[in-house]
Amino acid sequence: MTKQLNRLKVVLAEQCKTNKWLAEQLGKDVTTVSKWCTNKAQPNVATLVEIARCLEVDTRDLLRPINEIVGE
Repeated sequence: MTKQLNRLKVVLAEQCKTNKWLAEQLGKDVTTVSKWCTNKAQPNVATLVEIARCLEVDTRDLLRPINEIVGE
């Protein structure tokens, strides 16, 4: 089972934004963003910072707390 490391899908939903919108903002393929949202892949740190800027959130808001991940 894939570890749920990021909260990207949740943050996008909270802001009523789509994977397609984020992909356009970042100049990335929508498939790549979809993989991040489903935790099948993870963005690198630099991209995570770009995502946080686009969504106007702290990078920590995009990640699950370590105590939640360890328990999986």
